[in-house]
Amino acid sequence: MTALADPTAAVTPSPLLEARGLTKHFPVHGKSRPARRGLAGRGGAAVHAVEDVSLALPAASVTALVGESGSGKSTLARLLARLIPPTSGKLLLDGAELRLSRRAGRGYARQVQLVLQDPFSSLNPVHDVRYHLTRPLKVHGLAGQGSSLDEATAGLLERVALSPTEHFIDKYPHELSGGQRQRVAIARALAVRPRVLLADEPVSMLDVSIRLGLLNLLADLREREGLAILYVTHDIASARYLADVIVVMYAGQIVESGPATSLTDEPAHPYTQLLLSAAPDPDRAEPPSLAGRGSPPSLVTPPSGCRFHPRCPHAMAVCADSAPPHFEVAPGHASACWLHATDLEPAQARKLAKSPADQPTPAPSGSAPQAGEETR
Repeated sequence: MTALADPTAAVTPSPLLEARGLTKHFPVHGKSRPARRGLAGRGGAAVHAVEDVSLALPAASVTALVGESGSGKSTLARLLARLIPPTSGKLLLDGAELRLSRRAGRGYARQVQLVLQDPFSSLNPVHDVRYHLTRPLKVHGLAGQGSSLDEATAGLLERVALSPTEHFIDKYPHELSGGQRQRVAIARALAVRPRVLLADEPVSMLDVSIRLGLLNLLADLREREGLAILYVTHDIASARYLADVIVVMYAGQIVESGPATSLTDEPAHPYTQLLLSAAPDPDRAEPPSLAGRGSPPSLVTPPSGCRFHPRCPHAMAVCADSAPPHFEVAPGHASACWLHATDLEPAQARKLAKSPADQPTPAPSGSAPQAGEETR
């Protein structure tokens, strides 16, 4: 099989927003390490939060970024929103690399908006809905006067299905439900007429009964307004429902990407298989058997080779030595796993021994083997 240089290139031929080789290291400052020496690359430790990530977001589509907590999803969303600077890599909007000037930054913020996970903390509790929706219009010079400004705010509320608008415009965040607050946060992002919407766990703080309404709202924005949407989530089941493309992230790196149906029906990476086995499935009679072991690695000292190999039940010698490239396993479907390589040497394909903690406890001498133990 052929390795892909860009894991999302095959499914996003004309990206509106594109990240190439984005990397973010956060310096670690300890009591024994002065802050000035805590910079990565200057003798100090660093958290490798995002490592060489390439991602493409085409217009009128939803790309889901899936992974467990601590995998780097929110950091990547903030990098795409330019809230934090990357250690290396670049962003391209409409194929043009972004400049770092203040004026360019404001223009970029108008086109790329971020919706945060917690709607209560992202809205100022001392201001009403009217203030939250008119503020971005004024900051970006899009505000009219008098009745035109009122019409603009009413239109924003209608776009996120908060109507009749007069019931919401003068309310404060604490007077709204969680779903209503999140809709106000989305309306605020839409106020500046963005082309890209980055939604960081937009439904994780909401009751299950109202999550579907928010997901349908995002789907409607894709269809009706042609937005490029990045849907960040740990729930691969909702990603399959909403997204056109799913990108799976583990320990700061992309390990698999492809069309949502293809990736969830035939997951190619062991980590994706682990996520799907843990997802609720009403048609599954038996509880899932999680083949993975251990816990996510430290991103201060990440494992060598494939970062998933300490937890992978299929880990081979090559997995501990070299990071795998992205192999094309189906049209538009790529997986960063050595299991897809066809030219490994026998020494490279040797299965790694499990750690002592994963070995079965031997039975006392002379006793019968316990249930589940291997007889010898």
